Amino acid sequence: MRFLLLDAVGITSVLLAAFFVFILSGIYAIQNLLIALAFLVIGVGITKYMYEEKKEKGVYEHERSWQNVLSNSLFPLISCGLYFFTQDSKWIMAYVASFAGAMADKFGSELGVLSPNPVSLSNLKPVRQGTSGAISLLGTYLSFIGALIIGLIGYVVYNYNPMNILLIGFFGFIGSISDSIAGVFEEKGFGTKSTSNFICTLVAGILGYLFLSL
Repeated sequence: MRFLLLDAVGITSVLLAAFFVFILSGIYAIQNLLIALAFLVIGVGITKYMYEEKKEKGVYEHERSWQNVLSNSLFPLISCGLYFFTQDSKWIMAYVASFAGAMADKFGSELGVLSPNPVSLSNLKPVRQGTSGAISLLGTYLSFIGALIIGLIGYVVYNYNPMNILLIGFFGFIGSISDSIAGVFEEKGFGTKSTSNFICTLVAGILGYLFLSL
């Protein structure tokens, strides 16, 4: 069973995550769900973009399951939970920033992987496309664009200070860089793609909490 590139368990995980976001987000329930939906829908489109070329290069990511859902949604869920118990709206900004990090990583990995000249962060030497811990000029640029898209959607949804658009874009970008750094260790056998994704959302989300407000 496939829907939005997720298997049956992945779909169930998305529905459970959406349920808890709705329950824990209080007055921001609809806004928070819209951010998650935007990430999901845009992410699918980015994944499917130039599908044939990615498949030919062996870098196309196939059907996902609960691990992918959890790694991208765990910190946003934690942010919602902390908002529920503290009523501190800065956790809502952490939620948005964490999805900006996830989107930055999505753009960097799914579009940047098409760049013909990635280099490893560990030694700045050329590596094959799709290598964890690798970056490219194209991927780096697109990571910021991906995060900025979430910042723009958040501006429409929450009506926060316009300056937050750029800050969320920057924090999401920093999150994607932390993902790439974690990817270096992933290549050495320490951690997985899921742990790298979680680190990405964690870093972006914490920066959002510390420096942003509604």
